[in-house]
Amino acid sequence: MSTDTPRVVSLLPSATEIVYALGVTPVGTSHECDHPPDATDRPSVVESRVDADAASADIDAQVQAAESEGGVYAIDRETLAALDPDLVISQGICEVCAVDTVLVEEAITDLGLDCELLTTDPHSVADVLDDVRDIGAALRREARAEELVAELRSRVEAVADRAAGADDTPEVAVLDWLDPVMVAGHWVPELVELAGGRYGLADPGDASTPREWREIADYDPDVLVAAPCGFDLEQTAENAADLTGREGWTDLRAVREGRVHAVDGHHLTNRPGPRVVDTLEVLAALLHPDRFEAPQEWQARPFP
Repeated sequence: MSTDTPRVVSLLPSATEIVYALGVTPVGTSHECDHPPDATDRPSVVESRVDADAASADIDAQVQAAESEGGVYAIDRETLAALDPDLVISQGICEVCAVDTVLVEEAITDLGLDCELLTTDPHSVADVLDDVRDIGAALRREARAEELVAELRSRVEAVADRAAGADDTPEVAVLDWLDPVMVAGHWVPELVELAGGRYGLADPGDASTPREWREIADYDPDVLVAAPCGFDLEQTAENAADLTGREGWTDLRAVREGRVHAVDGHHLTNRPGPRVVDTLEVLAALLHPDRFEAPQEWQARPFP
């Protein structure tokens, strides 16, 4: 690796956002890396075998089929070799969310690339901040990484302090898939607690897992958030019937009290990069609208 800034290929959106936040432009990204906007102009080295615009049940079926036939993603090895990276950033948290590290390792070995492979695997806010530091070290941007971590930590503490003064602590459920229903895990339970809520369906760090609808109905949250992985607000609205058509939907406390919200799952809830703190701020505003500024229109809206 040269003494200059490493040529970095980022294979997941959260890492791409970290790289840009550290003042480095990647030479290559994945097909899902779309923030900041400049990321869409980078060559993509990842292709998906799933139609991300399909209905949630259809996407789930496509994922199941793809996993039995070699995986959801394919690496464009010709492009990866041409980019000749010094550093490749991958992930180990979810084979559905982004290309798995094993496939990346195989491609690097088969192509004979002389590069470092850095794998992220965050399950908490602290893990996300550690990823910032690790990527900063790999990019020789340690000082900027520490500045960014301090900025993010300060915002987290500001939200937690203000939320702690609220009069209530609502029960919350966040769904990161609608058909089948999946309860969001990893960093989401922690974000809800920091935002002044209780998260009774999963503990911080738990994996996101499919649940029977009856579990959600029996939990009967005060606030219900629909934030499907990979869906913006428009696509979530298009799939609203996956929830509204379920037995007992109108009986839920959150529905009766008008506290069901859609949150951009593509850019916020399911992207463990710098904007995980934006997600925290959005959740705090939904749980305690009297104490926090309302989210931007693209971030959250009433559901459906």
